[in-house]
Amino acid sequence: QVQLVESGGGLVQPGGSLRLSCAAAGSIISINHMGWYRQAPGKQRDLVATITRSDIPNYADSVKGRFTISRDNAKNTVYLQMNSLKPEDTAVYYCKANLIRNDPSTYYRSKDYWGQGTQVTVSS
Repeated sequence: QVQLVESGGGLVQPGGSLRLSCAAAGSIISINHMGWYRQAPGKQRDLVATITRSDIPNYADSVKGRFTISRDNAKNTVYLQMNSLKPEDTAVYYCKANLIRNDPSTYYRSKDYWGQGTQVTVSS
């Protein structure tokens, strides 16, 4: 089994900062790309940022210049540093990892796994 465990969400005032973490645990051979997505009430889940195994990032236009994604391959962990937060950043943030499990029943094919989500609320 594989689990993605997120942490770091909470309530912050506009202009503030938060750092999200997501650690992948379980019998994992390798992790390809990792990323963060968010879903506001009544809206679809949207991409926030992704990062390749070679540390090449990609950001949604709405967060460019404010958010920074990074990863620690030794810890199977991805981070999202969020600065200059705005009320419209309020959402549940989900971590996703594309990885290969050490499980012969998967034929060692990569698959996407999701975290349980962490709430980020930006409000005064």
